[in-house]
Amino acid sequence: MTTDFSGLPTGLTQRRPLLWLNSAYDAQADAHSDPLDPAVSEARFARCAGLMRQVFPELRPTAGLLQSPLTPIPAFRDSMACGAAAGDWLLKRDDALPVAGSVKARGGFHEVLALAERIGLDEGLLGDDTDRAVLAGPAARAVLGRHALAVGSTGNLGLAIGMIGAGLGLRAIVHMSADAKEWKKQRLRRHGIQVVEHSGDYAAAVAAGRAVADADPMMHFVDDEQSEALFLGYAAAARELQAQLQAAGGRVDADHPLFVYLPCGVGGAPGGILYGLKRLFGAHVHGFFVEPTASPCMLVQLACGLGRPVSVYDVGLDNRTEADGLAVGLASPLVAPLMARLLSGVLTVDEAMFYGDAWRLETLEGIYVEPSAATGLRGPMQILDTPQGRAYVQARGLTDAMGRATHVIWSTGGSLVPEDIRQAFRARGRREAGAA
Repeated sequence: MTTDFSGLPTGLTQRRPLLWLNSAYDAQADAHSDPLDPAVSEARFARCAGLMRQVFPELRPTAGLLQSPLTPIPAFRDSMACGAAAGDWLLKRDDALPVAGSVKARGGFHEVLALAERIGLDEGLLGDDTDRAVLAGPAARAVLGRHALAVGSTGNLGLAIGMIGAGLGLRAIVHMSADAKEWKKQRLRRHGIQVVEHSGDYAAAVAAGRAVADADPMMHFVDDEQSEALFLGYAAAARELQAQLQAAGGRVDADHPLFVYLPCGVGGAPGGILYGLKRLFGAHVHGFFVEPTASPCMLVQLACGLGRPVSVYDVGLDNRTEADGLAVGLASPLVAPLMARLLSGVLTVDEAMFYGDAWRLETLEGIYVEPSAATGLRGPMQILDTPQGRAYVQARGLTDAMGRATHVIWSTGGSLVPEDIRQAFRARGRREAGAA
């Protein structure tokens, strides 16, 4: 089958930062028509809160629930000079999630909790109404200890899976790609998590992990490319954001649009979050993925159509970026079809932009995030201050509402980055920002 590359935006293959608007986006598309229901993961997190509080003392302040702050960033907003229509800019700080320190904890914890529940039910440790905290007891740990987890990761998902697995007594093996950072490998090993290194990219690490798990009936493979359990774990974040916006007096309706900017690797985390938000807010939420200029796998897949898988390599890009968590060549075959009508567009950013923006955020707001988590910081500016962004706003009759809009930038990781690595990131960020 011949792939049509004519839908690719000008400048993409030259690695130019750009905003691509999804021509298939349907503001009235009903996310409720799909059988995946975030209520499943919301109920599981609530049901397992006592277990989580017992396993992880860090979660006691939130009664065992995995939650992150929603923080205004007015100084950063004002530095971008977007004018009177800038609206409110908020940082959703999944970089500060307890235990695992990244958005990957949402999906990873949910999938492992689902596995632990299933094993507990199968082994007679649980009934439907049993307090899930019994899974932290010695009898349950002896049973769970016979089972193992495998995952392919550039680091953050592996840490999330490893931490929850170790907390419940499951053995974890993380298959890591060549672009994974050494400090992330070291952190995994310090927590007793086995790391298997591969010379290929992210997809190769996932394939290797899947093959190993397929050969072992006692090993569960966490499939970042195709897992519904991961996807629903991410989707549960939407209800949390809704509650935080309401608590802050924010509204989401036709006169108060919500724009969300989500860093995208394979697509599970941003796809799940946007899917959950669409079910809550419908046409009033406008979701944009953010990808490195070298690795825009979701943009490439959607622009070329869903007829066959298309990777960034197919269009001449090399998938080489310092945003290691986003260094993915091929979009999730589960998520891409779900996003075809729900995603407003994709913006791409280069290394200078996200390193410089990470430095500006810390300088102006005192918030450190790792460079890959800073990719979304340029998002509102791309909507407010580019011809494509203004065309999107005008086409949807939002021009007069933009001064009342809320822009939520999802920060995906950074709190666990060692100080010496932070210093190196800061030095490059300062250079990229052109600071003295």
